Amino acid sequence: MDTQNSSVRPHARSRNGGENHPSRGTRANTRSGGVIHDNSRHTSRFTVIGNHLAQHAELSLLAIGLAVHIQSLPGGALIDIRTLAARFPEGKTRIAAALRELEAHGYLRRTCERTSSGRVVTRTVSCNQPGRSAAASSAADAREPKPRSRRPARREGEPPRRALPAVPQPVYPAPDLLRSAVEVLSGLRRGDPRLLLSATEVEHLAPAVAAWLERDLPPSAVRHALTVGLPPEPLHRPAALLAHRLAAQLPPVPPFTPFSAPAAPDAVRHPLRNCETCDRAFRAPAPGHCRDCRPEPPGPHPAG
Repeated sequence: MDTQNSSVRPHARSRNGGENHPSRGTRANTRSGGVIHDNSRHTSRFTVIGNHLAQHAELSLLAIGLAVHIQSLPGGALIDIRTLAARFPEGKTRIAAALRELEAHGYLRRTCERTSSGRVVTRTVSCNQPGRSAAASSAADAREPKPRSRRPARREGEPPRRALPAVPQPVYPAPDLLRSAVEVLSGLRRGDPRLLLSATEVEHLAPAVAAWLERDLPPSAVRHALTVGLPPEPLHRPAALLAHRLAAQLPPVPPFTPFSAPAAPDAVRHPLRNCETCDRAFRAPAPGHCRDCRPEPPGPHPAG
C-alpha cells in the first residue's frame, strides 16, 4: 500500500487571498519581499486619485506628487510657481518643469486671459481625468437612464416645439464666467416679463453669453444687446430669439492692448507664454522667461 498512484490528478490547492491580493491583510509575501499594504478606510479628508496618475509611466515623481497636491486643494487655491515654491523645498525651476509635464500630459490647462482692467492673468484648470472634460461628464450623465417626466400636452393648433438654435461657445468656460452669464439671463425678465426663461433654456444660452463676456463686454452691454428693439407683439419663444441674437451679433475678439507703447501695424504679434520662473504671462516667439526673470547677457557692466 506504499505505492503512489501516478494516474490520480493532484488536488486543487485552495486560493491564498494574501498571496493573490497583497493589499488584503498584513501577511508578507515571503517569495517576492514586496510591499505590504496596511489599509484602513478613509471617512473624511481624502482625495480620490486615479492609478493613471499615481502609476504614470512618463511623469516624474515630482510631477505626480505635485498633481496629487493640486487635486487635493480646494477650488480657488493659488498654484502658481511662486506659491508652490514657498510651500515645497524643490525650488521654482523644478516646480516649473513639473507643471510643464502635467500640462503636456493633460493634467493641467493654463490659458492667458485679459481682465476688464487690462491686466493679463493666467487661468489654471486641474484635470483629474485628462481627456474627459466636465462637458463630457455631463453628456455621459445625460445618457444615463433617468425617470421620464410627463411633458405638458401640446394644445390644439400649437406648432411642434423644435430644438433651440446652436449658440457660440466660450474659449475658456470658467465657472465664474458662466455664473455671470446665468445672472444676465435670469435678470432679463426684470426689464421685460416676456423674457422669462426656463432652467433648460438658461443652460443652453449661458455659454453664448459667456462668449460675449470674455470679449471684454460688461454684463450691462450684453443685456442691452439682448433686449433692445424687441418686437411689440407677444414672444412665442423668447429663448429662440435670444439664441439668434447671441449668434448673429457676436462681437469680434478685441485686440490685445500691451502695457507699453502700441506696436506698429505690421509688427509681428507673438502668442502669450507663461514665464518658466514666475509663471507671469508675456508675449514671445518661443517659451522662456519674461523680461524680469531673463538672465542678463554676458558682457562688461557699466562702471559704478
